[in-house]
Amino acid sequence: MEKTAAVHNIEPVYDKNSRILILGSFPSVRSREERFFYAFPQNRFWRVLSRIYGEDVPLTVPQKKAFLLKNRTAVWDVVKSCDIIGSDDTSISDVVPNDIGMILSAADIRTIYTNGTKAYNMYNKYIKPITGREAVKLPSTSPANAAYSLDRLCESWKIITE
Repeated sequence: MEKTAAVHNIEPVYDKNSRILILGSFPSVRSREERFFYAFPQNRFWRVLSRIYGEDVPLTVPQKKAFLLKNRTAVWDVVKSCDIIGSDDTSISDVVPNDIGMILSAADIRTIYTNGTKAYNMYNKYIKPITGREAVKLPSTSPANAAYSLDRLCESWKIITE
């Protein structure tokens, strides 16, 4: 498989009541096809959030948006466009970052979290110099992060509810 130029095609989810921002790196092929975050069924993002918020796992895009907004959680990604092989974060190059300023100006975001090391490193390289805001690195919910069980992910991610 070769690298292809890919463009982020999912609008950020946030409103004026959002208090935390979770940034992934770049949407998977499946998420870009379905035009919503964490669409790959093996990604544990929705299971982790539903468990730590004590709610049922949202299934449809409207349910997922409502779930995030109800829990004052904004979601987007660090990368606007890049060259990538499939959904492999480690292959990302030629990055153009998203401008998270519109979220930060619209909502009182108290903490920025990243979903995984790649998102954290790219945040620090491309976005932190602009915003001056620190981010908290959380372990990736990707199935590629096999070192973390669902229980261990939930234990790490529950910080977002504090």
